[in-house]
Amino acid sequence: MSGSTIAILIAFVCYLLLMIYIGILSMKKTKNTEDYFLGGRGLNSWVAALSAQASDMSGWLLMGLPGSIYAAGTGKAWIAVGLFIGTALNWILISKRLRRYTIVANNSLTLPEFFQNRFHDKKKILLGISSIVIVIFFLVYTASALASGGKLFHTVFGVDYHIALLIGAAVILIYTFLGGFLAVCTTDFIQGTLMLIGLMIVPIVAYAVISGDFAGALNANGIENTGHYMSLFYAADGSRLSFVSIISDLAWGLGYCGMPHILVRFMAVKSEKELKKSSAIAIIWVAISLFAACAIGVIGRGYLAQVLADSATETVFISMIKQIFSGNFILVFIGGLFLCGILAAIMSTADSQLLVCASSVSKDIYKNILKPEADDKKVLKMSRITVMIVAVLAFLIAWNPDSSIMDLVSDAWAGLGSAFGPLVVCSLFWKRTNLPGAVAGIISGGLFVIVWDYLPLVNGETLYAATRIYSLLLGFFISLICIVIVSLVTKAPSAEILTDFENVNQYKED
Repeated sequence: MSGSTIAILIAFVCYLLLMIYIGILSMKKTKNTEDYFLGGRGLNSWVAALSAQASDMSGWLLMGLPGSIYAAGTGKAWIAVGLFIGTALNWILISKRLRRYTIVANNSLTLPEFFQNRFHDKKKILLGISSIVIVIFFLVYTASALASGGKLFHTVFGVDYHIALLIGAAVILIYTFLGGFLAVCTTDFIQGTLMLIGLMIVPIVAYAVISGDFAGALNANGIENTGHYMSLFYAADGSRLSFVSIISDLAWGLGYCGMPHILVRFMAVKSEKELKKSSAIAIIWVAISLFAACAIGVIGRGYLAQVLADSATETVFISMIKQIFSGNFILVFIGGLFLCGILAAIMSTADSQLLVCASSVSKDIYKNILKPEADDKKVLKMSRITVMIVAVLAFLIAWNPDSSIMDLVSDAWAGLGSAFGPLVVCSLFWKRTNLPGAVAGIISGGLFVIVWDYLPLVNGETLYAATRIYSLLLGFFISLICIVIVSLVTKAPSAEILTDFENVNQYKED
């Protein structure tokens, strides 16, 4: 093993041991299911903001998005624009009212439980349907994070992809299993900070090296028309981006209000005063991070000595770090810490997804449907068992080393955004929304994405492959229309439900 590899390995080991140590400390503070799933609603503004955004951005921020821009040019940055708009609206419009409503709605700890309490669903139909949707799409989402980890370890250490996949999954599993939500949020705070530092420093250093002739550097690496490559309205090959392509990329922003692992942070913040601070911190963090991730893709195309193969474009950030921080032990060790930033992005999402799946199975299905008499200890035990099972299933989904991180994230994001996004908005802001409308919205949104993205209905191709229209763009509005129509043609909400809605409007924090 070379000296460079040893230096990077030391950085990784130090980082991973710190994450596990936090899990052990958090376990001592986890006394019940509210602690395990919401940290006792005690998050401060910085932890809430950075953990929400770190859990959101995942490995695709440092691998998938830069890789897309590296290969196709700045035209792929519309995804980042959509995500920024979605993030800002989510924090400004959704966060405070969701936190209030989950408290009014019988102190709901999970998104499915909130839906149940919001619509007084005594038959627990919403609880069961929404929990199943979460498990299905979060399995794919968690698999994308584990695939990112496998590619990271494989690229950095030359370890077989499948062994690398096992290492990453094991560490994430350990501290999520032990410490629950508190461990996840504390580690996400550290990971979010580390991600931001790496995202800012690496492209600045790389650009300083080639700034004298940036266009020439791009030309040397296969970009003939730098104007088109740097334009938001053209693809790298010189073709003008279609309206459908731009709108589909912007539509990523619609998914935010339906992401359980992000929404649960809003529910867990200590107070509305802290939530206001969190909003500002999160919006600034995501603006800097998305801009820097796009810059990595563009600058990396000019900076790297060799053009990356199509199958390796998602490793552009890794390759830049290895090229910049080379030479003596100290430089390589610093580079190893920045590589930990990529690992941080991966782990911060995977842990949150594991926890959301665990809460859906143990709290929503096991406790609320199958075993209402189960005490807190049994539910906590079931939560940890679920974390292990979900990790294993996601590991199997990520087994193929050729799986695209961006594709896996795209499918999961569309499924969750279409199934839950419209319902979250309607349940918070439209008092006429009723139980049948809620059920119709979840089912129509989730099923549409499955049909659009997975079933080969057009000459052996999926509808997405045939049209290139992102499923979230259509699925979100189909779900919204179903909620409105079904709610209007069925019985109006009961007086109790309307009273809860008004209580949220008049809610005052103690």
